[in-house]
Amino acid sequence: MTENVTSAARVTAVDTHDIRFPTSRELDGSDAMNPDPDYSAAYVVLRTDAGDGPEGHGFTFTIGRGNDVQVAAIDSLRDHVVGRRVADLAADPGSLARDLTGDSQLRWLGPEKGVMHMAIGAVVNAAWDLAAKCAGKPLWQFLADAEPEWLVRQIDFRYLTDALTRDEALDLLRRGREGAAERAARLRERGYPAYTTSPGWLGYDDEKLTRLARRAVADGFTQIKLKVGADLADDVRRCRVARSVVGPHVRMAIDANQRWDVDAAVEWTRALAEFDPYWVEEPTSPDDILGHAAIRRGVAPVKVATGEHVQNRIVFKQLLQAGAIDVLQIDAARVGGVNENLAILLLAAKFGVPVCPHAGGVGLCELVQHLSMFDYVALTGSTEDRVIEYVDHLHQHFTDPVVITDGHYRAPAAPGFSATMRPESIAEYTYPDGTFWAADLAQRKESAV
Repeated sequence: MTENVTSAARVTAVDTHDIRFPTSRELDGSDAMNPDPDYSAAYVVLRTDAGDGPEGHGFTFTIGRGNDVQVAAIDSLRDHVVGRRVADLAADPGSLARDLTGDSQLRWLGPEKGVMHMAIGAVVNAAWDLAAKCAGKPLWQFLADAEPEWLVRQIDFRYLTDALTRDEALDLLRRGREGAAERAARLRERGYPAYTTSPGWLGYDDEKLTRLARRAVADGFTQIKLKVGADLADDVRRCRVARSVVGPHVRMAIDANQRWDVDAAVEWTRALAEFDPYWVEEPTSPDDILGHAAIRRGVAPVKVATGEHVQNRIVFKQLLQAGAIDVLQIDAARVGGVNENLAILLLAAKFGVPVCPHAGGVGLCELVQHLSMFDYVALTGSTEDRVIEYVDHLHQHFTDPVVITDGHYRAPAAPGFSATMRPESIAEYTYPDGTFWAADLAQRKESAV
């Protein structure tokens, strides 16, 4: 699995950066539960002594001050990583994931959920970025080319075997390899379907909603998404505006960002049913499995989608077992990294539920595209009713940003997980001493005098 690294190279440092962007000032990302998000990344770099060899880059997404806690959590994992042989990490990223989730004193803070699990995901994703770079392949291809037996060894099946066994996972992956080369060629030619949330932030006025929805259709998107849940009359008006702009044949999803109780979710969604919403997303608490099942029964034929705040593979397993969701939404940086997302993709494939990832934020589009592309090429073999979220924010800060053409993600070609941020962006937006934030703080102090 390793081509571009010497056998003696080791990880010598785990650098962390608190990177924040002032997106709240334009209300980018605003929704009913999060009115003023500053899109942020607790960013990690695995440095090595391999000379000009690759480094591993990863991060987890927050919306501002949570970065203080998240960076500290990543720092607490450093001793598990420094000193590891790069070749060993590249050959078996799952070994790092097992050690990090198995640290009993840190596990007590979860287990396998919350800030520590997100920190583990950032470090594990950095290890996968390093592994793919060592192999000279983009991560989606690195995963698609891997032997099914090796992929299964990367997955922790503890707590899953009542729903998905190792043998079942192996069978799914072996069958998924049939025709994989042809699908990889089609992926490179056409890309993977996307939908856009860019028109639908709750803080945008009707003029901006109209302009961005019209642009989305012109750019080839066949689905948009609107944030809802703060005020029903406002939601009715905004949905009416959006539907009049995109027409009857473009799918329109709605997203409540966990705003409602179960009964309110059913009533509110029914009140918006005249606008033909394709799915209602995060209608209630992400931990409420039975609540999602009740909402699904109550709002059909509108589909129920959730996942961006689902904390681990076990909750996803239960959502699927309970028949609580129509659409499963993985997040590349919420759970414990690629290994756990492989388990979740396999669970979704076993239950026949389409995966439509959560993206946006800082770099989430860059990461999650690889997971969906692997799913298409080497697991489910389908893009039917599957789309990756796209938000047109902050891509310019990455060395290998996503490319959207005619409403499709283009397949990344550069080795790695597309996680590497530009050094100048790190220098500018590191909080609080980066050039942007230092100047901003100085200006605020001057204004206060």
